[in-house]
Amino acid sequence: MSRAFVNEDDQREAPFVPPRADLPDGVPNYVTPNGMEALLHEKELLLSELKQLVAGDEHDKQNAIAVVNTRLLMLENRIGSAQVIEPEEGKPEVVRFGAYVTLQIGNTKQTQQFQIVGVDEANLKKGKIAFTSPLARLLMNRKAGETITLNLEHGSRVFSIMDIR
Repeated sequence: MSRAFVNEDDQREAPFVPPRADLPDGVPNYVTPNGMEALLHEKELLLSELKQLVAGDEHDKQNAIAVVNTRLLMLENRIGSAQVIEPEEGKPEVVRFGAYVTLQIGNTKQTQQFQIVGVDEANLKKGKIAFTSPLARLLMNRKAGETITLNLEHGSRVFSIMDIR
């Protein structure tokens, strides 16, 4: 077939869009109120980006528009399945979704604080761990003063729950 009859636009590869944070099948999509606010803000940013792309030169922007549309679709699906969990009033007695937990690491004096959040909010650098993570699952429904053991690939790590708020 002659190249004269090939539409170059049809030869483009579909753009790669990285998936959102993993949420196992059948697991509810819990989010904190702050997490829902962040998801909605992300949606506003994507809609604004899409509006700017559509207004530009369409030929050069088709892949970018496809990426934004795909990200927007994935985000809308995540927002649509979100179940906002309000934090408990007062000091919680056990670790729950949204709680801040202070852990003592092993026999050291070193402590670390984590908040248990939704999968889209998780950010270890900010001390936010997903409720689906192994550590969060071990912490759920535990009380201050309890000790947990997190089994890792190369050994295990012991944590003592110092405070829950």
